[in-house]
This record gives sequence, C-alpha cells and structure tokens, in this order.
Amino acid sequence: MTAEYFRYVLEFKRPSGTSRGVLLEKETFILKISENENTGIGECAVFRGLSFDDRPDYEQKLQWLCQNIKQDYECLKEELKEFPSIWFGYEQAILNLKHGGNIYFPGEFTEGGKPIVINGLIWMGDIAFMEEQIQDKLDQGFHCIKLKIGVNWNSECEILQKLRQKFSEKVLELRVDANGGFQKDEAKSVLKQLNDLHIHSIEQPIKAGNWNDMAELCAETPTQIALDEELIGIIETDQKKLLLDTIKPQYIILKPSLIGGFSGADQWISLAEERNIGWWITSALESNIGLNAIAQYTFTKKNPMPQGLGTGSLFVNNFESNLGLKGELLYFKE
Repeated sequence: MTAEYFRYVLEFKRPSGTSRGVLLEKETFILKISENENTGIGECAVFRGLSFDDRPDYEQKLQWLCQNIKQDYECLKEELKEFPSIWFGYEQAILNLKHGGNIYFPGEFTEGGKPIVINGLIWMGDIAFMEEQIQDKLDQGFHCIKLKIGVNWNSECEILQKLRQKFSEKVLELRVDANGGFQKDEAKSVLKQLNDLHIHSIEQPIKAGNWNDMAELCAETPTQIALDEELIGIIETDQKKLLLDTIKPQYIILKPSLIGGFSGADQWISLAEERNIGWWITSALESNIGLNAIAQYTFTKKNPMPQGLGTGSLFVNNFESNLGLKGELLYFKE
C-alpha cells in the first residue's frame, strides 16, 4: 500500500460572505491511496481559520501519513486525532479503495434511486443580493432555507420579517447561522425576535468556548439552539460528554471534515441520541470529492430532517461530481 497527496486551491465563483469575513478561495488537500493497482481518493478538507488542525505542521503530518500508510487503523487514528481533516481524508480514501469508482458508502443512494433532502443556503451580502438568492431557492422548490446572520442584524431581521410575511412556517422552514456573531446579552434579544418569526433554529449564537453562557442561553431560549463550532477541537470522549451535559443544546451540527471524519460524527450522534439531542449533518466548503463522500455517509444515517449539504456549485474549478440537484433533492448520478 502506498499513499501520496497534492494541494489544491478552490476558487469561489463570487466572494462568499460569512461573519468571519469574505472568502475568495478555499485550500484543500487530496489524498490518494493505492494497493494492488486499485486506488482510493479522499479529501483532507482543512478549513483555514476554523479547523482545529489549521497549524504549521499540517503538511508535515500529511507526509507522515503517506510514509506510514501501512500502519494499522488504530495506530493511525491515535496519531491523527489532532488532525481531524486528515483523518477525514484517510477514511474516505480507504473506503473508496474498497468500493471503487466514486463510491464510499454503497447503497440505495449510490444506486441512483433515493435522494437526500437538503436546505438552501443563503450567503451574506446586501439586502438585494440576499433577497435575490432567497427567491432563486424558492423558485427551485426549497422548503427549508438557512441564512447566515450576525453581521448586520437589523437588515437581516428585516429580511426574515419579509419572508415570514410571504411564507408561514408551515410552508417555509427558516434556519439561521450566526457563526458566533452575537454577544450573550444581544443573543437573548435575538432569540426572542427569532421566536416571534417562527424560526426553526439558530446555529452558534455566541462564540464557541463559552460553555456556561451557552448553557444559560440553551436553558432559557424560546428558539432552538444548535451547536456548530462548539464541537471543533473536542477530541476525547469524556470532553464530548461534558460539553453536551453542560450546555444541553437542542441540536448539534456535524461537519465530518472538522470533527474527525465519519467515525467522529458517529460518536457525536451516539452521544447526542443518548441525551435526546437532535442533530443534522452539514458540509463545510469541501470540494466535490469530500462532498460526495459526506452525502453518501449522510444517506446511511436516515435522518429525515433537511440536511445542510452543499452542491459543489460555489467554485469555478471544482472536480467533476456525481451529485445532482432536483429542487431540494440531492441525487447520486451513476
């Protein structure tokens, strides 16, 4: 068995606004594992400025993996536990090596029969740009839309009010993602306003790491709270349990490339379900390689909620994709 990797820079079709600033490009690394003339491909989807493993020795650890690719699973997992995006790529490549083609989790999804329901994602921008995106998603047939908020709440609230005037919560489910954009006191006010607008949930209203403040918000909130960035960098099982038991969120958001791949997501799901905490899966600007693998994994979990998966359409230089979108339904194209 041998392994190699290469760096790849994805370029956005248009600058994409988040509460962390405007994104113009996204760096990633493609891992290739070969054995007996078979090849498996995976994406080590590091997210600069967000990933726990965004550190100077990232490529050095990738090189280490390639040099030690013959070591057993548990040894590699222990060595790479502080590099969740590399482990994510390794898991993909091993699965792809086993199943071939563009397959990671074979089943009804990859046979082209059954789709995944996803939400439409609205990027930050001025009101005109956001309203244009929303109308486009509605025209496509989306029944669940997620909006990025936390930059200009007055404008963002105005957009949500306009949407609710046009569409009741029975017709259109609205989710918002603050990416930690509010202070605690402001978040309390925002949570009340969101409840008045019948918003389904808000992701990460305040910055990650403030467990007691987040616990207070989750205990009192009239709007369901989902943890997102809060999960990043929580590696040990005891710490995961402590986080969930301390904060007691209504939901957690699972991004495999940021939380230790599919095995990491499996553990979070198990711990959440033991505590009656809901969850859904979200992509994190992976290329079509990682997105394809996440979509296949997501289908196996049989979660009926709209999932937060991208469609690979944000980049001008993405890889070819087996994923196709019909309205809000994400399909695998054979």
